[in-house]
Amino acid sequence: MNSDIATSTTAALKMRHDCLAARHQALAAQLEPIELQWWHEAQERLGQSPDANTAALLSGQCKRRIHEQAMRDDEHCSQLQLARALLLAQVLGQQPQDGQLPLLRQLFLWGDDQEKVALLKALDWIDSSGLCVPLALQAGRTSNSEVFAALALDTPYPSRHYPERAFHQLVLKTLGMGLDVRRLVGLAQRHGVSLNQLALDLLDEQLAAARTISPGLHLAIAFDLLSPAQCQRLLGLHQQERLPSAWHEHLTDRRET
Repeated sequence: MNSDIATSTTAALKMRHDCLAARHQALAAQLEPIELQWWHEAQERLGQSPDANTAALLSGQCKRRIHEQAMRDDEHCSQLQLARALLLAQVLGQQPQDGQLPLLRQLFLWGDDQEKVALLKALDWIDSSGLCVPLALQAGRTSNSEVFAALALDTPYPSRHYPERAFHQLVLKTLGMGLDVRRLVGLAQRHGVSLNQLALDLLDEQLAAARTISPGLHLAIAFDLLSPAQCQRLLGLHQQERLPSAWHEHLTDRRET
């Protein structure tokens, strides 16, 4: 097991039971009758045998039993992903306190990419206190853009729990992978001088290499916190028409008078 995710702890996961209950209700309301019948049977079976093997088996069966269809109230989450996430939450909730994190790590390591996606999308529901940050950081090293997006986008988990440096790295990798940084929850609240410098360094690298500037890079910058030298640098690039049009509105009111 990777040492980054093997740290032992006896702390219990603090789940967002209200969120989980709402997601259960939403899923049940959307499933077709034959899917719903299997879903109830799966929950009953997991309740009788709440262990890693049963959870992994049912997660695999989900792919054949539940359609890969977007949830009506969340276009970024499918029925299949949500079913897997809710089964994960159920089995974790039935573990003794010191068994929850080891089981979660085990299921993460066992899972294929799609099962990892479901797990990462559920982190904010199953871990409101940030105990899973080491696991999340390890998951974030993936080169699979879909797995990374499940961790980085449309979830408040990183913004709530990541230390500054880790969150900044998440932002840069989101940009580097060409993902929509507008879906990175809490980005504006994490703006600051350090992130400004990292974003400007990335801009300089891309310009020097004649690469396309990452879409959304300007969203990582707190323009009111730029130093005079940084402002002049960007104004110069703006006047040379080397910046995308999305940057212009942030710079037009900073022209020298």
